[in-house]
Amino acid sequence: MADSPAVRFETKMMIDGKLVDGQAGTFTNINPATEEVLGEVADASKSDMHRAIDAARRAFDETDWSTNHAFRQRCLLQLQEALESEREELREELILEVGCPRSITYGPQLDAPLADGLRYPAKLIDEYPWETLLGDAMVSVTGMNTTRRVWREPAGVVGAIVPWNFPFEVTIQKIGQALGTGNTVVLKPAPNTPYNATRLGRLIAEKTDIPAGVVNVVTASDHFVGEELTLSPKVDLISFTGSTVVGQRIMEKGAATMKRLFLELGGKSATIVLEDADFALGCMMGIAPCMHAGQGCANPTRLLLPRSRYDEGVEILKGIYQSQAPGDPQDPGTLCGPVISDKQRGRIRTYIQKGIDEGARLVVGGPEKPEGLDKGFFVKPTLFVDVDNAMTIAQEEVFGPVLAVIPYTDEDDAVRIANDSPYGLAGNVMAGSIEHGLAVARRLRAGFLGINGAVGYGADTPFGGYKASGVGRQNGTAGFDQYTEVKSVAYPAQ
Repeated sequence: MADSPAVRFETKMMIDGKLVDGQAGTFTNINPATEEVLGEVADASKSDMHRAIDAARRAFDETDWSTNHAFRQRCLLQLQEALESEREELREELILEVGCPRSITYGPQLDAPLADGLRYPAKLIDEYPWETLLGDAMVSVTGMNTTRRVWREPAGVVGAIVPWNFPFEVTIQKIGQALGTGNTVVLKPAPNTPYNATRLGRLIAEKTDIPAGVVNVVTASDHFVGEELTLSPKVDLISFTGSTVVGQRIMEKGAATMKRLFLELGGKSATIVLEDADFALGCMMGIAPCMHAGQGCANPTRLLLPRSRYDEGVEILKGIYQSQAPGDPQDPGTLCGPVISDKQRGRIRTYIQKGIDEGARLVVGGPEKPEGLDKGFFVKPTLFVDVDNAMTIAQEEVFGPVLAVIPYTDEDDAVRIANDSPYGLAGNVMAGSIEHGLAVARRLRAGFLGINGAVGYGADTPFGGYKASGVGRQNGTAGFDQYTEVKSVAYPAQ
């Protein structure tokens, strides 16, 4: 492995505007590429979490944060400037704690969200329809000529729970939308990747005018500390990105206080390569699970090929996967780095073995340890073909570098297979024309689709899924809607 650049990690969390230690002591952060200890970080107790919740509640109820649009806009742009001043240190930090390949930090892991994750909501503050005038109407119930208005107001205190695969990207999208709409936030990062969040807390405390309590960053090794956000009646909305299983638990535990929810959950996205598509380009889409070791919820991990060209496609994919090997995330040429932990590596290997046991044909890869990598949580990029869509590797989210290739008979069959999933997060259609691709996309039950390799993800584009892939949408004006409540007001017409 290449030498890791020196990075100053922030070890304290932030509660009520102050950088503080955790009542539970500290916990260890591990580099998944080397298995070496990066350092320690504050470990919060449930009492710490409730102090953070109380601080967020006070900041929402007792300051003008929720109503002062110009101030919020200025604070978001201050945070933007602060993050940009430490961009390269943040890049190294993400490579070290996430194990993300350097090449991917120049896109979705860092540079893309840093470009617009805060700027867009700051701009939208001026453009969003905070008030809609419905006009005057004679209301039959009262016989009164009435003026009616609709107001959009912040939801209140937001519990933002962030995963480990794209921690900075998810954090910035949540923080930008939640703060832009006037909410206060308690941020709970994943215990595997706390340092990018504690850095954010330090920058907010030291380099912005964001009032104490508006943003709180609580790091904890115990997942039940984070669950206090779901249980507390002082928290109005939970914004969670992660597994469907945890999302279901949040829905269950939040029911007692009727929590507002944004849940961006799992996926088993499919790429359909139509017969009239640029076939080689369509097959190239199969490389997606190799990127960041397949640790992306919207990653297309099923590839559907027409039977008429199936053998040709398998040969193309075989060449692609034989050219891929996991490697040092510091190397600019690496596409597939480590997975986040030994536990996750074991889970992925179990899925690979299930694929073999259920009769899928293993072409490249497998559950064995990659050669030449004695340290680090690495998994071989694995290609399965002749997969039946009912198999476990086609129905469940593996979250690793594993592709399931499925043959289809005709276009109707392809759509049926793509939709035959408990999930509905994303998908791709590779077609001979945009019109053909759009026609097929309209038939797919998924929330985020690309045609011929296009990816529309950005701060201005709603993102979320159908079915077990979640509830609600993040980003765009739909994201602002997600973090607001609707209030209708009527009064006698003047």
